[in-house]
Amino acid sequence: MTIPKHVKKSTPWQLRLNERRALLLVGDLIAAIASLGVSLYFWASGDRWLDFSLEFLQKRLPLWYYVLPVIWLILMVELYDVHRAGHLAETISHIALAAIIGIGFYTLVYFTSAPESLPRRGVASFVISVSALTFLWRYFYIRVFTAPAFMRRVMLVGGGKTGEILLNIINDLWPPPFYMVGIVDDDPNKTGTLIEGVKVLGTSEKMIEMAAEHNISDIIVSISGEMQGTMFQALLDCQERGIEITRMPVAYEELLGRVPIRLLEADWILRSFVDQARVSGFYELGKRLLDIIGGLAGGVVTMVIFPFVAAATLLDSGRPIFYGQIRSGRGGQPYNIFKFRTMRQDAEADGRPKWAKEDDERATRVGRILRRTHIDELPQFLNVLRGEMSLIGPRAERPELVEMFQRHVPFYRARLMVKPGITGWAQVNFGYASTVEETIVKLEYDLYYIKHRNLLMDLMILMRTPATMLGLRGR
Repeated sequence: MTIPKHVKKSTPWQLRLNERRALLLVGDLIAAIASLGVSLYFWASGDRWLDFSLEFLQKRLPLWYYVLPVIWLILMVELYDVHRAGHLAETISHIALAAIIGIGFYTLVYFTSAPESLPRRGVASFVISVSALTFLWRYFYIRVFTAPAFMRRVMLVGGGKTGEILLNIINDLWPPPFYMVGIVDDDPNKTGTLIEGVKVLGTSEKMIEMAAEHNISDIIVSISGEMQGTMFQALLDCQERGIEITRMPVAYEELLGRVPIRLLEADWILRSFVDQARVSGFYELGKRLLDIIGGLAGGVVTMVIFPFVAAATLLDSGRPIFYGQIRSGRGGQPYNIFKFRTMRQDAEADGRPKWAKEDDERATRVGRILRRTHIDELPQFLNVLRGEMSLIGPRAERPELVEMFQRHVPFYRARLMVKPGITGWAQVNFGYASTVEETIVKLEYDLYYIKHRNLLMDLMILMRTPATMLGLRGR
């Protein structure tokens, strides 16, 4: 057997998922900076005295105007999900939503500021320009960078249960994250067959030749049982020749932002998760400071909106305005959560906890609006200030439901390693769960957050939360 000395490496334009995110960010930044220049030109051209000149930039331009490109990138945060960025319809809707949010916020500031103190012409021209240029860039990205020539070429090792699960995930994603060339499996009876539409190319004995023939850039290993020596050696040979090797759980996390709890062994919590979920004291201090600042700001918003919520609730269904309920906090410690009441007073007349459902019939008319906009959760900022909750973390659950979930969902109690949050990775990616299957998916998001949490991730979740609220995805 002739073993190739070199396997052709992937070309620079065959981008990984994180490289695609960086490319999207750079493209949006260039579009935003270009839009700043365009808006300055149109604004200055309407100036009666200074026109477009250095004097105009010095005398007419407020310092915050230069920050508009950064604000635009923050408003575009939902489109840095690589899979969402590949959809033209979602791209258009999110660009439009970012423009509407930006204009709405500016309008609010404009009407609460001194007359003639804010540049309507400059802001309007920036929003129009940045929306158009961002759309053109994103359209170019969709047409070019989602084509097969720009995808990494992947070979899957292992055609068993875990391999099938991964292939199902890839088939459900559009655009596909990479080009799946084929499968390697040491069962000779599988050679030439199709697994989830992907052909089994052969066994590990010819892995090097197949990798060279198909110009493979990555190999994903989805073997859950014992690995044969020949397979292990073949993987090492491929790695030595520049092919990137990734384990299936890691690929699962990168593709979905979730931890594959149904594919993990019982000792995973101690062997992997606990070690990787440790955080520094600096992070804990930074997170607490963020909670205090956010809790104070949220408390102000709650006080402003309270009279309107109270009046609407009293007219609709009477007292009480607030609702308290025992929830499980960090380490399973119980605490009393505060919310605006959204359900009838007899919602749980039998005393048994019930899941909230889509269009729950127990919700009042005002309660449905509060739940869909998440306004009912504003009083939880008091829990944040008291240290019982955090701004970001898994959703707080009732002790009775936690006990029930532990019997049906593997690793469920691991989500109690951190404080529950008003918002979180699961909330912005998935929302509510009303079945055991949905609870498993949501737990996968929660454990991914606990495993990878840092201040940057927390800030990103906070930036994505308003879009979740405006999307009216509450129940």
